[in-house]
Amino acid sequence: MLNKRNLIIIGTIVGGIGGFLYWKFFGCTDGTCPLRSNWMIMTGYGILFGYFLVSLIPVKKKKTEN
Repeated sequence: MLNKRNLIIIGTIVGGIGGFLYWKFFGCTDGTCPLRSNWMIMTGYGILFGYFLVSLIPVKKKKTEN
Protein backbone atom coordinates (compact mmCIF):
# COMPACT_ATOMS: atom_id res chain seq x y z
CA MET A 1 0.00 0.00 0.00
CA LEU A 2 1.25 3.46 -0.80
CA ASN A 3 1.55 5.94 2.01
CA LYS A 4 1.26 9.70 1.70
CA ARG A 5 5.00 10.31 1.31
CA ASN A 6 5.37 7.84 -1.54
CA LEU A 7 2.37 9.34 -3.33
CA ILE A 8 3.89 12.81 -3.07
CA ILE A 9 7.22 11.59 -4.44
CA ILE A 10 5.53 9.85 -7.37
CA GLY A 11 3.33 12.89 -8.01
CA THR A 12 6.27 15.29 -8.12
CA ILE A 13 8.24 13.04 -10.48
CA VAL A 14 5.27 12.62 -12.83
CA GLY A 15 4.58 16.36 -12.63
CA GLY A 16 8.18 17.17 -13.52
CA ILE A 17 8.09 14.84 -16.50
CA GLY A 18 4.77 16.36 -17.54
CA GLY A 19 6.17 19.88 -17.30
CA PHE A 20 9.18 18.94 -19.41
CA LEU A 21 7.00 17.25 -22.03
CA TYR A 22 4.74 20.31 -22.12
CA TRP A 23 7.79 22.47 -22.84
CA LYS A 24 9.05 20.02 -25.46
CA PHE A 25 5.83 19.81 -27.47
CA PHE A 26 3.92 23.04 -26.71
CA GLY A 27 6.53 25.52 -25.47
CA CYS A 28 7.65 28.63 -27.31
CA THR A 29 10.73 28.18 -29.43
CA ASP A 30 11.19 31.82 -30.38
CA GLY A 31 11.61 33.04 -26.79
CA THR A 32 8.76 35.55 -26.76
CA CYS A 33 6.93 33.90 -23.86
CA PRO A 34 9.31 33.77 -20.88
CA LEU A 35 7.59 30.97 -18.95
CA ARG A 36 7.19 28.43 -21.72
CA SER A 37 10.50 29.11 -23.48
CA ASN A 38 12.70 27.73 -20.67
CA TRP A 39 12.58 24.01 -19.91
CA MET A 40 13.72 24.45 -16.29
CA ILE A 41 10.87 26.80 -15.46
CA MET A 42 8.24 24.51 -17.00
CA THR A 43 9.69 21.47 -15.24
CA GLY A 44 9.57 23.36 -11.94
CA TYR A 45 5.96 24.34 -12.51
CA GLY A 46 5.17 20.72 -13.36
CA ILE A 47 6.78 19.57 -10.12
CA LEU A 48 4.75 22.08 -8.10
CA PHE A 49 1.54 21.16 -9.91
CA GLY A 50 2.15 17.44 -9.33
CA TYR A 51 2.91 18.02 -5.65
CA PHE A 52 -0.18 20.13 -5.02
CA LEU A 53 -2.43 17.80 -7.00
CA VAL A 54 -1.29 14.70 -5.11
CA SER A 55 -1.39 16.45 -1.74
CA LEU A 56 -5.14 16.92 -2.21
CA ILE A 57 -5.75 13.16 -2.31
CA PRO A 58 -6.90 11.87 1.08
CA VAL A 59 -5.17 8.74 2.37
CA LYS A 60 -6.98 6.42 4.73
CA LYS A 61 -5.05 5.44 7.84
CA LYS A 62 -4.99 1.83 8.93
CA LYS A 63 -6.62 1.00 12.22
CA THR A 64 -4.19 -0.47 14.72
CA GLU A 65 -5.29 -3.30 16.93
CA ASN A 66 -4.20 -3.40 20.56
